[in-house]
Amino acid sequence: MDYKDYTAKKISELSGIDIAEIKKLIETPPEQKLGDLAFPCFTLAKTMRKAPQIIAKELSEKFAGDMYIEKAEAVGGYLNFFYNKAEFTKSVIDEVLEKGENYAKSDFGEKKTVLVEYSSPNIAKPFHIGHLFTTALGHSLARIYDFLGYNVTRLNHLGDWGTQFGKLICAYKLWGDDEAIQKDAIGELLRIYVKFHEEAEKNPELEVTAREHFKRLEDGAEEETALWQKFRDLSLKEFERVYDMLGVNFDSYNGESFYSDKMPEVVEILQDKGLLTESDGAKVVDLSELNIPPCIILKSDGATIYATRDIAAALYRHRTYDFYKNIYVVGTAQALHFQQIFAVMEKAGWDWAKGCEHVNFGLVKFPDKKLSTRHGDVVFLEDVLNEAVSKTREIIEKNTPDMENKDEVSKKVGIGAVLYTFLKNSREKDIIFSWDSMLDFDGESAPYVQYSYARGRSILRRAGEIDENADFSAVTSPDEYALVTMLSGFYDAVLLSAEKNEPFYVNRYVTNLARQFNKFYVSCPILKEGIPENVKNARLMIVKAVCAVIKSALYLLGIETVENM
Repeated sequence: MDYKDYTAKKISELSGIDIAEIKKLIETPPEQKLGDLAFPCFTLAKTMRKAPQIIAKELSEKFAGDMYIEKAEAVGGYLNFFYNKAEFTKSVIDEVLEKGENYAKSDFGEKKTVLVEYSSPNIAKPFHIGHLFTTALGHSLARIYDFLGYNVTRLNHLGDWGTQFGKLICAYKLWGDDEAIQKDAIGELLRIYVKFHEEAEKNPELEVTAREHFKRLEDGAEEETALWQKFRDLSLKEFERVYDMLGVNFDSYNGESFYSDKMPEVVEILQDKGLLTESDGAKVVDLSELNIPPCIILKSDGATIYATRDIAAALYRHRTYDFYKNIYVVGTAQALHFQQIFAVMEKAGWDWAKGCEHVNFGLVKFPDKKLSTRHGDVVFLEDVLNEAVSKTREIIEKNTPDMENKDEVSKKVGIGAVLYTFLKNSREKDIIFSWDSMLDFDGESAPYVQYSYARGRSILRRAGEIDENADFSAVTSPDEYALVTMLSGFYDAVLLSAEKNEPFYVNRYVTNLARQFNKFYVSCPILKEGIPENVKNARLMIVKAVCAVIKSALYLLGIETVENM
């Protein structure tokens, strides 16, 4: 049962105010002692021609004897509602246990398609730690939108085109080692790419040769095309290994190269609409009325740029998917780029462009490291994930040497710890990489939440069979009720994460749920000798429900649970 909906409906019937308006006004009090819901009666004063205090008092009397509302208390111009704790607890726990992993799922986004573009590594370059921000965010958002009933398509817009491939082809022909490439494709391609830049500083003619190779690639030359395809296939194979570790998958790997032949149409459309003007020999769209710098569509030499390609990609996606939202999970540094292309598309009269959103995020920082592919100083993501697993294994060996399935637990906890770190704060905040906070089993971390789940599962295993005809009137203490109330808030956390494109809200929710569960565990004994059978069974059902919700919430973050720790 939806208690907020029930309360709003009854207020609407009593006041004559539309239920949708009532729902907008209903609030959640900052403290449990102030009630479960609060309704400000000030807006009713004009319609009902009474003081808010009088309205609150009269409405409170109408709720007397209600089986679901224990008390409706008038405080000033507010009406505070206190649920019948036993009925509310039974309603929440029964629903969670009945629906299991489907609890809080909805058809909110039914028949609406959401595209999520994320990860988008560059071919022949390492998948470094910086790529994890977009990958973790995008993967989580895709799961959240899917959970809310949207038709989600996951896009990996690979960086598989551009002048860098001319440089790489040149480097390969000069210094490439096929045996080394077969052993470690990305590592060897990175080595020769870095070497190219080192040598080009001494011999600028290499840049000319590189441009010639890329021109031949654009023209479809057989040798250059074969090498480009080789580099792409080898890179994808390496990327897939990392994606498998993270549990990440995509529906499309259409990269920049896919849209190369679709750009002339964009130029033609913008030209026909009279949007292109000349600036220093380049063709641009003037956006001065929006206080945005002009968007270059064609450079002075007639070449297209990223903006042209991204507009072509958006047009293709509209035609192919007829999307409701087209989300780009790309770093904050590209904010102006997306402002420009979205503005150009709207100027072109494409109403669907309003569904395009840039979901930006901050930087990953190491105290003593900078990330730069060109100079070879880079932190490989696969190395970070392997080290996280290794460090977790060390902690388990030290604290729980007799644990079974150490490898499986170490992998899930270690990788979960890394993912959690990238999703625990607002996405616009920079991340300072720290192993200590990441693998803190007692702090704000994935291991802490995963341990809470494992603790709950351990309790349930030791308890054996549960009598699910529980008497919930016996479990209405503050810690028990606070835990049940938190369970009821899962849907709101998921919906808020989608509205703000911020998985952080689900992350914060599940962390607070784990904290409240551990508080409940300490203050409300479950299997202790002497606990009445009805209390034990009711508490076990609460534990079972908590485990179900923790597992679902972690899934939305891309994090797996473990049965024991």
